[in-house]
Amino acid sequence: MGKFKFEKTDIDGVYIIETGVFGDNRGYFMETYNYEEFKEAGLDMVFVQDNQSKSRKGVLRGLHFQKKHTQGKLVRVVKGEVFDVAVDLREGSKTYGKWVGVTLSEENKKQFYIPEGFAHGFVVLSEEAEFCYKCTDFYDPTSEGGILWNDPEVGIKWPIDDIENLIFSEKDQKWPKLSECGIKF
Repeated sequence: MGKFKFEKTDIDGVYIIETGVFGDNRGYFMETYNYEEFKEAGLDMVFVQDNQSKSRKGVLRGLHFQKKHTQGKLVRVVKGEVFDVAVDLREGSKTYGKWVGVTLSEENKKQFYIPEGFAHGFVVLSEEAEFCYKCTDFYDPTSEGGILWNDPEVGIKWPIDDIENLIFSEKDQKWPKLSECGIKF
């Protein structure tokens, strides 16, 4: 036991996770998930789906959630660097509408756990990034939801000063503001 370091963030239930990396002249090995160690840290979830995406610099994905079949996500970057964000949408939470973010990269090998009841998104800071995430429920396209990435009410401080043009999907440009989306988990 003890291969993982679980760092609590300012928002209850959201963790930054570091793992031991064992390297030598051949390369490295690391364990990215261990049910028993996560459970011991209070993260007793079961993952049912793994996803991976590849994006270029300036791609901003999010802020996404599912209205039903809510998903907890354990995310990490295997190539490149992103700034990853979670926004609390849990009804009655003292941090409702607040956000926390972390830089994830192939170098720092950090992971980010976002529980159910959050909107999630990231922006690619490197020339290219490959992003992996484990989910606690299956993706359901009929349950998609989101909030606007630059909603001033949420006030995310995206580190995008050196990115000339952000790249979005059509739907990510049209999500409502938090106050207009009517969602609370």
